[in-house]
Amino acid sequence: MEHRDDTRSEVTVPHPHNTGAVVYDRQWTSDLYSSARCAAVLLGMLLLVDLAAGTLTWWRSALWISLALLLFLVLFPARVSAGEGWLASRRMLRTRRVRTDRLVAVRPLDGVAKRLVLRDTLGARVEIDPAVLLRNPDLWLRLTEAAHTSETSGTLRSGTTALHQLAERIDGETALMVFKASGLE
Repeated sequence: MEHRDDTRSEVTVPHPHNTGAVVYDRQWTSDLYSSARCAAVLLGMLLLVDLAAGTLTWWRSALWISLALLLFLVLFPARVSAGEGWLASRRMLRTRRVRTDRLVAVRPLDGVAKRLVLRDTLGARVEIDPAVLLRNPDLWLRLTEAAHTSETSGTLRSGTTALHQLAERIDGETALMVFKASGLE
């Protein structure tokens, strides 16, 4: 089933194989394990409470397993990867890819979970967590290099201010981490 903002096969540009290394979110596996642990703890607690109350049946067990699985699916992290000129976010069932060297808009979404929405000239759209960029300097470097290309070519019409504010935030937090690591805090 194709969604309105999924990348379509006729406009998706394949991964460039010979144009540099692909970088990934280095903490994705730990986030995945954390999601699985949360779901397992919930399942264990629900089964223990039900067992202690003496009301554990097969259908209640199935209900608790379904609830734990639903929690795991909600907490399942997106796997963010980037190469030269593209950034992709892979969820459980779909992958969204955007050409970062052809960006049209960069927009931050504020709310409970902060997101950064990237749109390119081909109509593709990707939402990522800015914390992923903070934790992975290689991903941030790929994004900023390509966004600079979009900015100088004139395709990036909206969101340069948001991108510069995010750059200042990431640079400041990176400097703070360097100071903490070197003991100069």
